Amino acid sequence: MTTSMLGDSALTHLECGFCGATFDPDQLLNLCPKCGKPLLARYDLGQAARTLTKASLQERPATLWRYQEVLPVRRQEARLSLGEGWTPLLHTERLGQSIGCAGTWIKDESVNPTGSFKARGLALAVSRAYELGAQELAIPSAGNAAGAMCAYAALAALPAHVFMPADVATTFRVECQMLGAQVTLVDGLITDAGAKVQEGVAQHGWFSVSTLREPYRLEGKKTMGYELAEQLGWSLPDVILYPTGGGTGLIGMWKAFQEMEEMGLIGPERPRMVSVQSSGCAPIVRAFHEGTEHAEPWQNAQTVASGLRVPAAVGDFLILRALRESNGTAVAVPDEEILHYAQVMGRQTGIFPAPEGAACLAAQVKLLEEGWIQPDEQVVIFNTGSGLKYAHLWA
Repeated sequence: MTTSMLGDSALTHLECGFCGATFDPDQLLNLCPKCGKPLLARYDLGQAARTLTKASLQERPATLWRYQEVLPVRRQEARLSLGEGWTPLLHTERLGQSIGCAGTWIKDESVNPTGSFKARGLALAVSRAYELGAQELAIPSAGNAAGAMCAYAALAALPAHVFMPADVATTFRVECQMLGAQVTLVDGLITDAGAKVQEGVAQHGWFSVSTLREPYRLEGKKTMGYELAEQLGWSLPDVILYPTGGGTGLIGMWKAFQEMEEMGLIGPERPRMVSVQSSGCAPIVRAFHEGTEHAEPWQNAQTVASGLRVPAAVGDFLILRALRESNGTAVAVPDEEILHYAQVMGRQTGIFPAPEGAACLAAQVKLLEEGWIQPDEQVVIFNTGSGLKYAHLWA
């Protein structure tokens, strides 16, 4: 594959998702300097559409970089890759029949580098930080995001600092250490780890790649939306169930659908987006059903699904906006059902899911029982990571 077969990045500016202020994208920025909310990358989609076509995509490499016109990294040498993206979309006929929804599909993100969908976001965040001259990176994480950040930081030869809750599974800590990062365990939750990262940013000048605190993890995650459309023949499913901690992927896919429509790749139809959380930490579910624009922090957050143990999401208003604009909903499921449906998924599909992915199946069953999902609808579940990293939950 030659670079001439790929168009250049059509990135034009950054725009605050809350106040609408715009900024030059070619500077290292975290949150909006005016209001402190997440920044979103914007593109000249007319320019992108000239080279990002259905025909050209058939000749492109099977990684997320196939969509590079609508990705922010300008220089080819800064596009760090371990083969992330273009994950399988599997029609799970036996599972679908057993739960009464024959059109059930699983987007299996566990085959990404470092075993989770986090490789998408961190490939872009680290690549862009590297391109813009960041010297050291830092991240708070319950596991998978840290492993992904460390992998791409190692690829770029950038020092990496990881702050994790002290009760994180050994697998995640060891992964980061083997990839060369400095790992600090923090008493408390992901929010407490985040506070430690911000201290390091202030004291040492590290660049934070925390969820939605920089603009480009979102851009990596949005490629899940592009892939879904392409793999389904440029159509979209009726329903998407997505496990929501920080919610970057849900926000990203909603952004991707808008971009694709503007480029003429899809029509105006949209899936109903479903945010899935654990009943032990469900701030988005509570805020959605209360009709609020922001989600109050969840007290005493506890769940076996570490990726869902996020008591406060920086992009809460963007998640809630996507749910409401799509006529979607938000569902909380108990840990017992998460563990149960992980086994159901494994035995009926051959996929050993992360608990976050199993939560989506539990939510789908609940919504089918309630009649919110109809048996003849096409439904996509996101399995966001490998169950092997969580083997201690079933051991």
